[in-house]
Amino acid sequence: MALGVDGVRIGTWTAPGAVSGCTVVLPPPGTVGAMAVRGSAPGTREAAALGAMGKVQVCHGVLLSGGSAYGLSAADGVVRWLEARGLGYPVGDAVVPIVAAAILLDAAVAHPASRPGQQAGWQACAAASEDDPDEGRVGVGAGCTVAKVAGLEHAWRSGQGLAIRRAGGVTVGALVANNAVGEVVGADGAWLLRARVPDTADRFPLIDPFATSGSGPTTNTVIGCVVTDAALSKRDAYRVADLGHSGIARALRPAHAEVDGDALCCLATQRVPASVDLVAHLAAEAVAEATRRGPLLATSGPSLPGGTALPGLAGR
Repeated sequence: MALGVDGVRIGTWTAPGAVSGCTVVLPPPGTVGAMAVRGSAPGTREAAALGAMGKVQVCHGVLLSGGSAYGLSAADGVVRWLEARGLGYPVGDAVVPIVAAAILLDAAVAHPASRPGQQAGWQACAAASEDDPDEGRVGVGAGCTVAKVAGLEHAWRSGQGLAIRRAGGVTVGALVANNAVGEVVGADGAWLLRARVPDTADRFPLIDPFATSGSGPTTNTVIGCVVTDAALSKRDAYRVADLGHSGIARALRPAHAEVDGDALCCLATQRVPASVDLVAHLAAEAVAEATRRGPLLATSGPSLPGGTALPGLAGR
């Protein structure tokens, strides 16, 4: 089962050369959805409708995409794919699918042919299955980088990561694309991936996170989706998405910076009675692990190494 939750399907599309990509999460019918944004530089779709004050209850799909604002167009492909299958809110003889989307800024901004668009969203849906997707530089994680506090030239390749937590009969899974400016820290407080400069070198906030180098613009943001089989109200699903952000803060230093557009969605499939506090606790743990796994499982690419280049560290 994808992310440990029955009926959830996940699909990916990766641009040639792993410059960018997108990942789609498709829940079963009747799934309650919510989105919480903590970053100061977000790019989202349906965030207000799925926010704490939004009226919309059911979410039919979640898109996580590279390509910055251009990548939001991939959500149109997801909407069209769902419409073709009659999935969405009924409006007369038609349906209106509600697709939450969040984007991150990667190198596709400078490579128009690699930007995820409507066709990419459709293809990610068509490829969706109940198997967990690959981690690392796949889908939305393809163009991710991390630990950019000393400049992009000293950063690491990153990617998408997965994690699952279970307790009290409830399951919570998280898929996170880590494209943060911050450095990665383990659950024990030890550094996992730091900027590739001496420990005494200047770091955030002394270095301009928007600075450019020969390898392209600095890129930031952590986006993801939490799925659970818990029966949650819209208000509770929003609380899980919001408190799930504490997992990002556990895995990154700094987290939720001015240049990060951090956004998390929560999808609750309404199968198991559960306390919202338990679900939020498990969500934070799963998000923290998934945030770490993306960079640790990333392969090296042009100009930057990935976590798999460090023996004994990858997959920790």
